[in-house]
Amino acid sequence: MKICGQNIRKIRRSKDFTQEYMAFEMGISQKAYSDIENSKVKINLDILNKISGILDIKPSDICSISHKCGTNDFEDKYHDLVEYMKKNNIAIPKEYL
Repeated sequence: MKICGQNIRKIRRSKDFTQEYMAFEMGISQKAYSDIENSKVKINLDILNKISGILDIKPSDICSISHKCGTNDFEDKYHDLVEYMKKNNIAIPKEYL
Protein backbone atom coordinates (compact mmCIF):
# COMPACT_ATOMS: atom_id res chain seq x y z
CA MET A 1 0.00 0.00 0.00
CA LYS A 2 1.09 3.53 -0.64
CA ILE A 3 0.05 4.76 2.79
CA CYS A 4 3.38 3.95 4.45
CA GLY A 5 5.42 5.70 1.77
CA GLN A 6 3.13 8.71 1.87
CA ASN A 7 3.41 8.87 5.66
CA ILE A 8 7.20 8.75 5.45
CA ARG A 9 7.22 11.60 2.94
CA LYS A 10 4.83 13.68 5.05
CA ILE A 11 6.81 13.22 8.26
CA ARG A 12 10.16 13.77 6.51
CA ARG A 13 8.93 17.03 5.01
CA SER A 14 7.52 18.19 8.35
CA LYS A 15 11.05 17.88 9.75
CA ASP A 16 12.58 19.67 6.74
CA PHE A 17 14.70 16.63 5.84
CA THR A 18 15.59 16.01 2.19
CA GLN A 19 15.51 12.65 0.47
CA GLU A 20 19.27 13.01 0.06
CA TYR A 21 19.71 13.40 3.82
CA MET A 22 17.52 10.37 4.56
CA ALA A 23 19.36 8.28 1.98
CA PHE A 24 22.75 9.31 3.38
CA GLU A 25 21.70 8.42 6.92
CA MET A 26 20.40 5.03 5.74
CA GLY A 27 23.48 4.31 3.64
CA ILE A 28 21.53 3.99 0.40
CA SER A 29 21.20 6.02 -2.79
CA GLN A 30 18.68 8.83 -3.11
CA LYS A 31 16.96 6.80 -5.85
CA ALA A 32 16.60 3.81 -3.51
CA TYR A 33 15.16 6.08 -0.85
CA SER A 34 12.78 7.66 -3.36
CA ASP A 35 11.56 4.17 -4.25
CA ILE A 36 10.65 3.64 -0.59
CA GLU A 37 8.56 6.82 -0.45
CA ASN A 38 6.94 6.00 -3.79
CA SER A 39 6.04 2.49 -2.57
CA LYS A 40 8.11 0.81 -5.28
CA VAL A 41 9.67 -1.48 -2.68
CA LYS A 42 8.09 -3.27 0.23
CA ILE A 43 8.90 -1.76 3.58
CA ASN A 44 10.34 -4.37 5.89
CA LEU A 45 10.97 -4.06 9.61
CA ASP A 46 14.62 -3.11 9.09
CA ILE A 47 13.73 -0.23 6.78
CA LEU A 48 10.92 0.86 9.09
CA ASN A 49 13.26 0.90 12.08
CA LYS A 50 15.98 2.84 10.24
CA ILE A 51 13.58 5.48 8.98
CA SER A 52 11.80 5.88 12.32
CA GLY A 53 15.18 6.24 14.04
CA ILE A 54 16.29 8.99 11.68
CA LEU A 55 12.97 10.78 12.00
CA ASP A 56 12.99 10.26 15.78
CA ILE A 57 9.51 8.74 15.84
CA LYS A 58 7.90 5.39 16.61
CA PRO A 59 7.64 2.91 13.73
CA SER A 60 3.88 2.88 14.26
CA ASP A 61 3.81 6.61 13.42
CA ILE A 62 4.88 5.66 9.92
CA CYS A 63 3.03 2.45 9.34
CA SER A 64 0.47 1.22 11.78
CA ILE A 65 -0.20 -2.49 11.96
CA SER A 66 -3.57 -1.93 10.31
CA HIS A 67 -1.81 -0.64 7.19
CA LYS A 68 0.38 -3.76 7.06
CA CYS A 69 2.99 -1.87 5.04
CA GLY A 70 1.83 -3.44 1.81
CA THR A 71 2.13 -7.02 2.98
CA ASN A 72 -0.64 -9.31 4.11
CA ASP A 73 1.42 -10.93 6.82
CA PHE A 74 3.12 -7.90 8.40
CA GLU A 75 0.84 -8.00 11.43
CA ASP A 76 1.45 -11.72 12.01
CA LYS A 77 5.22 -11.34 11.70
CA TYR A 78 5.25 -8.33 14.03
CA HIS A 79 3.23 -10.14 16.69
CA ASP A 80 5.31 -13.31 16.27
CA LEU A 81 8.48 -11.28 16.79
CA VAL A 82 7.10 -9.56 19.90
CA GLU A 83 5.95 -12.88 21.34
CA TYR A 84 9.33 -14.47 20.62
CA MET A 85 11.09 -11.60 22.36
CA LYS A 86 8.80 -11.85 25.38
CA LYS A 87 9.19 -15.62 25.60
CA ASN A 88 12.99 -15.36 25.46
CA ASN A 89 13.21 -12.44 27.90
CA ILE A 90 14.54 -10.07 25.26
CA ALA A 91 13.93 -6.43 26.08
CA ILE A 92 11.43 -4.79 23.77
CA PRO A 93 11.99 -1.05 23.27
CA LYS A 94 8.90 0.96 24.21
CA GLU A 95 8.71 2.53 20.77
CA TYR A 96 7.94 -0.87 19.24
CA LEU A 97 4.98 -1.63 21.46
